[in-house]
Amino acid sequence: VSRMSPSRFSVLALLLLSAYCWAEESKAHHFVSSVRGEGDPILIEGDIAIENESERNADPCTSRGCLWGKWTDGKVYIPYLIANHFSSRQKAIITRGLESFSSVSCIRFRPKRSSDRDWISIESSRQGCWSIIGRRGGKQLLSLSIQGGCLYHNTVQHELLHALGFNHEQTRSDRDNHIRVLLENVQSGQEYNFRKIATLNQGSPYDYGSVMQYHKTVFSKNGRPTLVAWPDSSVTFGTARQMSSSDIKRLNLLYKCCECYHRHHLLCFARTSSRVVFLLQRNISRQRRRCVHWGSFSYRKITCGKKKKKA
Repeated sequence: VSRMSPSRFSVLALLLLSAYCWAEESKAHHFVSSVRGEGDPILIEGDIAIENESERNADPCTSRGCLWGKWTDGKVYIPYLIANHFSSRQKAIITRGLESFSSVSCIRFRPKRSSDRDWISIESSRQGCWSIIGRRGGKQLLSLSIQGGCLYHNTVQHELLHALGFNHEQTRSDRDNHIRVLLENVQSGQEYNFRKIATLNQGSPYDYGSVMQYHKTVFSKNGRPTLVAWPDSSVTFGTARQMSSSDIKRLNLLYKCCECYHRHHLLCFARTSSRVVFLLQRNISRQRRRCVHWGSFSYRKITCGKKKKKA
């Protein structure tokens, strides 16, 4: 019987541990807590915090305005602070979720500075995973409970999308065309969690693969489904491991990420037409001469996505 050397065994153990940790980090999981103590916020739909009962039946985002502001460079910078009671590995999971937005949108989460008045404070609370919908102002708590099974990539993205203004997919105004709610299986007193609200759907179709879609047995009293896809009941949902392409599209539409806000675009036009043939974005005052061999020039706000021909 051949024996494995200690060094080879150590390498294998590290590889297995890394694979396990990655699997755990990306595991499809979302914790819903019904425990509320004195001083804790009111939670609706399991993980949405509201200030008072008047917000229970309304979209807390559209009813008061909730978007984070955009800077002149077209980016949305959102300060955050991660509590020290998280371990290094837990902070890494949270940070990965925060950074995942910058590669697909104009959202930029950045560490809080002393001058910031509004920020997201990421902490572990006894109520599990929850967030306020959109920007509230001042210190805004976002809970990722260490004991509540919240420290997964999809859950971090889920709660951050709430903080950006997103509601759950199953509460969409057009929900009944895609999902059936089986109230006979819902826990007594939890029926309000399945009410529809007047959501801003951004003209996008219902997305069963959204990271904001709950699983089929949420708030079930007997283990049977409370949500069933319609008209095709075989469609699976509530298992997203990360934001879907539709989530990303809606995020970009909500924050108008495809509108460029650079104030220093210089356009050069051909002499015989209005076709743009050259585009500059920097050192405009020094580069005006670059248009000499063409026709007129102008400064203009440019819409992202348009094809530009270079001279």
